[in-house]
Amino acid sequence: MIRVNHLSIRYNNALVLNDISMHVKAGECILITGPSGCGKSTLAFAVSGLIPQSIPAQMKGNVQVNGLDTSQHPLPDLARHVGMVFQNPSQQLFHLHVEDEVAFGPRNLGYEETEVQARVEWALNATGLTHLRHSNPVELSGGQKQCVAIASVLAMKPKALVLDEPTASLDVPNTRLVMNALHHLLECYAVTIVLIEHRLDESSHLANRVILMDEGRIVADGLPSDIFSNKETRLRLGLRRPIDQPLETWTDLIQENGDNANGRSPLLELREISAGYNHHAVIEGVNLSVYPNDFIALVGNNGAGKTTLALAAAGLIKPQKGNVCFLNGKRPRAGQDVSLLFQNPVDQLFCDSVEEEVGFGMKNYRSFDQNILQTTLEQADLSNLRTRRPTNLSVGQQQRTALAACLALHPKLVILDEPTLGQDWGHLSRLMDYLVGLNQNGTAIILISHDYKLVHRYARRIVLMENGNIKLAGYLPKNESLQVSDGAD
Repeated sequence: MIRVNHLSIRYNNALVLNDISMHVKAGECILITGPSGCGKSTLAFAVSGLIPQSIPAQMKGNVQVNGLDTSQHPLPDLARHVGMVFQNPSQQLFHLHVEDEVAFGPRNLGYEETEVQARVEWALNATGLTHLRHSNPVELSGGQKQCVAIASVLAMKPKALVLDEPTASLDVPNTRLVMNALHHLLECYAVTIVLIEHRLDESSHLANRVILMDEGRIVADGLPSDIFSNKETRLRLGLRRPIDQPLETWTDLIQENGDNANGRSPLLELREISAGYNHHAVIEGVNLSVYPNDFIALVGNNGAGKTTLALAAAGLIKPQKGNVCFLNGKRPRAGQDVSLLFQNPVDQLFCDSVEEEVGFGMKNYRSFDQNILQTTLEQADLSNLRTRRPTNLSVGQQQRTALAACLALHPKLVILDEPTLGQDWGHLSRLMDYLVGLNQNGTAIILISHDYKLVHRYARRIVLMENGNIKLAGYLPKNESLQVSDGAD
């Protein structure tokens, strides 16, 4: 079904893929994983035909999908054979209603309206979006947008499907819905699936073959059990061992214990906050106190209001009701007091180089320090990318650049909204360990994540959101099945 023959790709003379060859059989599901920036997304762009037809790059070798050379056949023809879901769902969403977004592909392929509607219903059901069919994608959470992007591609029922980190922003129920939909495609339609993922717990059970990449090359190709049982390989490439048991819900895991103020004065307080968009409240009556040295995980299903709470806490949206108070009633200064890493890193990257991006905030506030810049670049593993344009980086590298720019100002509160996008465990754990160092020196951290292992390893306090309010606050008890003993396990 898919043949990649001696493929090499360069962006502006930077070699990203180096003489890759692989064959994917019809009806096969392969999982491609590896360190951030190793070339996984570039390979996906080549398989879907976006390289070289839409994304400028220098390409040698060729790719064939269902017998079609992706460089010789136009994208509309290729869309009947291969569909792609991007890491950043906003790149492929442009309609005003979810159902129109999902119907767009089948309509443009010329299907009768009855067939279009049947495909829309199936795709919405498969991704759990039926109740949001009349919603505007712009107003949805990051995870909900990801489901819409997946549904819009599923509706075309291509023979091959390429998904670039489809579960990165999804909660457990939506992850299972997507994986069940993909399993249905494999079992009932023999669709060929190429799944690029760092979150391996669910995807490794779906795949019958794993391809490991590093520095633009394929370094291993085999059965999931064989690949992931090799601890040396996991450590070297920064991979996590998939767990075998199903994940529990946050409600079952969290043991309630309230705020645990212990006589401390709050660093930040949200008092009866209601906030949202276009006069519609997404969160209502929220009360939350954040203390110095807090390391809080803010969890909950997609659409629960986590990102809206983060934007209000960072001072980036004005509450409709209530007050945000920082250090005895002051308003937080964006960037200096509270810094927020967005779900989509491109939303906060605008400089011509990584080095300029990381140093911009310090220069803007007249507090530039070369030693801080150098240390931050090293901690984010960006030193060798310091002259690169952020827009030419992988999503994982962009995420690290945006986070480094936030951390360079040493704010008193750092909020990270789904920082796992595009990140292998090696890079992610190094960044989180750096945050732990800041946290021990007084910086408070709010981590928004669906990642159980990440939360269990780093967070000391858990706040669960549900339907726009805080349902539960507490901590996670010791659980050996969720414990992370080293960089790979």
